[in-house]
Amino acid sequence: MATTVRMPEVLTGVTEAAIQTWLVEPGQEVAVGTPIAEVETDKAVVEYAAEVAGTVLEVLVDAGDPVAIGDPIAVIGAPGESAAPDEPGPDEAAPAETADASAPAPAPAPARAAPSAPAASNGHDADAPRRFLSPIVRRLVREWDLDLTGVDGSGPGGRVVRRDVDALVAERREAASAPAAPAAAPTAPAAAPAAATPAPAADDASVEEVPLTGMRRAIARRLAESKSTVPHFYVEADCRVDRLLELRRQVNEASPVRVSVNDFVLKAVAGALVDVPDANATWGETVIHRHRSVDVAVAVAIDGGLVTPVLRGVDRMSLSEVHATVADLAERARAGRLKQHELEGGSFSVSNLGMYGVSAFSAIINPPHAGILAVGAARQVPVVEDGELAVGTVMTVTLSADHRVVDGAVGAEWLQAFVRRIENPLSILV
Repeated sequence: MATTVRMPEVLTGVTEAAIQTWLVEPGQEVAVGTPIAEVETDKAVVEYAAEVAGTVLEVLVDAGDPVAIGDPIAVIGAPGESAAPDEPGPDEAAPAETADASAPAPAPAPARAAPSAPAASNGHDADAPRRFLSPIVRRLVREWDLDLTGVDGSGPGGRVVRRDVDALVAERREAASAPAAPAAAPTAPAAAPAAATPAPAADDASVEEVPLTGMRRAIARRLAESKSTVPHFYVEADCRVDRLLELRRQVNEASPVRVSVNDFVLKAVAGALVDVPDANATWGETVIHRHRSVDVAVAVAIDGGLVTPVLRGVDRMSLSEVHATVADLAERARAGRLKQHELEGGSFSVSNLGMYGVSAFSAIINPPHAGILAVGAARQVPVVEDGELAVGTVMTVTLSADHRVVDGAVGAEWLQAFVRRIENPLSILV
């Protein structure tokens, strides 16, 4: 019997994801463990492998369409077997999937949809195969009351896919916005036009509409939830980094691995979490989780979004190990090859925009972490040394903390410990 492949919960707490790329196509044989798709979530693109062996009979979801966790995405079975998946969910049997001659025809009917047909040819024939639609297609069909009778889909095997429905919606919009023909013989004086259903705004050549990816949609949802449900407070400090930059120069002269300022920052963050263990914690609704391991997430910009892979045991790493680990995670993040466990855990994040010349900023906490450090660029500014004016190199950092877990005094103590290590960089190495 054919097996339904459903959208996996690749990351804890994710409610929807999208297929970024299909790695297989209908008719292709797969074994258990064969990568079949790259699944895009709010945190990363994760490779998903087949859990059953067989032939890919059909893919049910277009790349880029958001899909709820657990919804069907493909069918795997024996060659020649029917592509009808096992145990169809209630949504798959929704009336919107096929046209019903007994139902009232929508008005106005889409230009590409054929008129109502006799029951023998309307898709409910007892011998006719069911039409499987992706969740986003089903939603659009319901929202726009579309009639799919006679529509030849452009997807595999003639399946109706997102672009087909978008074309029908565009035709429906054109019909709604077209001016109505004048009446042949009005029997009363002309009156003001009746209020009609508002038409969508006219296309503006100066505005480009960029479709939301699954990752961008999920990032928006998660950060909006964080900002609205997590009580943020902010603590800012300036760090003198002249000694750190000199130490980095010496390290890079003596080592084959060239370390960055960000590597020192990550080590200083880990050291401060060791110095102030109350800050190494996360909110647990009924408890506060105090972490024994110092695991720190680092923000990595990728095409179309942001991911935060986690470094484990940063306090026990050398600078060169931190550098190599971050480089590896960043490279695989941009290639969509991160593993699930590399995106979960930790209590703290670091976001560094210094390489873009940003002097200071405040970051939004990445739940369930209790804090994130926003790091600005090192810049030369006037400073006072022993009562005299001089030029020093200063880096501004801003701690965003979850007030449910970290009190103001604890946040200030942690930031003080961080600054102390940055301004005395030899403490980072020992």
